[in-house]
Amino acid sequence: MAEIFNFRRTSFSLFVILFALTLISNSISTLSFQTLTNNPNFDSKTALFGDAELADDGSYVRLTRPSISSSGMVMHADPFVFADPTTSFSSEFSFSISPGDGDGLVLALVPSGGSFVLSDATRFLGVEFDTRMDVNVGDLNANHVGINVNDFESVSVSNVSAFNLVLNSGERLKSWIDYEASSKRIEVRLGKFEDPRPNNPVLAYAIDLAKMWGAEEVRVGITSLNSNSTQSCRVYSWSFRVRKVRNSMHSMPVDPRNYGKEHGESVRTEKRGFCLLRMIGQLIFATACVALVAFMVIFMWMIFGNVRSGGPVFTAKSAVYPGDFRYEKFDAVVVEKDGDDLKK
Repeated sequence: MAEIFNFRRTSFSLFVILFALTLISNSISTLSFQTLTNNPNFDSKTALFGDAELADDGSYVRLTRPSISSSGMVMHADPFVFADPTTSFSSEFSFSISPGDGDGLVLALVPSGGSFVLSDATRFLGVEFDTRMDVNVGDLNANHVGINVNDFESVSVSNVSAFNLVLNSGERLKSWIDYEASSKRIEVRLGKFEDPRPNNPVLAYAIDLAKMWGAEEVRVGITSLNSNSTQSCRVYSWSFRVRKVRNSMHSMPVDPRNYGKEHGESVRTEKRGFCLLRMIGQLIFATACVALVAFMVIFMWMIFGNVRSGGPVFTAKSAVYPGDFRYEKFDAVVVEKDGDDLKK
């Protein structure tokens, strides 16, 4: 009875998706499945389950069929473990979701062993791209990305409408999901297919997957269910990489005293050469700037100095030409006041 009540407060679609994923994980060794060994858009160990099938000459995988109820999944056939605390992973896939009020798709990580029990103790990690609003699990809206940990109510959620994205527009989108063991943090990025990888994630959550699963084997897959909907989900490409991150790779600044030891003398020589070229370039640029300033100072001094002195002074010389001069005789008449006669 307790399980029935738990079922009513959860999202039915997500429950079915994770339940199917766990069943397949438990019996994967006894099932026959199609592996995409010759498809360049998928890793060679990617397998198809349920209604998932290649379409359009292998250009994409259709997870669900256009029917009343359909479910399908792409999964990595090989499990992995988080026992090593340096284990991290990166997932990159492109997809599209047709219009409708379906449940979108989920990238899920579940343990390989054991059985799925509908309770909060179930260990699973899901990143849902949800196009249906379910008030029973506190969905934000019908266009959101959420991180689910051991529960069907998202521990972190993001409204992708704020990024001018619509999940069920039929447009081809791309997602990057990364888990860094050094920071114990999972980040989800989302954008249009032709856009570069965004610098900032649309969603992030702090979690220690090594502590969550320990040495237990884990499988990962992308799955979808269109219960009571004709919504169709397509996956055009998917790559999943498990990697080891050294403890030295941390968010703290790099210690310059240890950098050379970790990366070798060749890196140090390369950095010196780069610094020398940069210094020479800066010196040439500074010299050109000084010369330009000096030229401008001299030019302005010449202009304003002449204005204050009343204008430019020019020295002019006139040519001297020889000429003829004529002399004439003049008679002067002197008049004396005390006499009547005039004297010459």
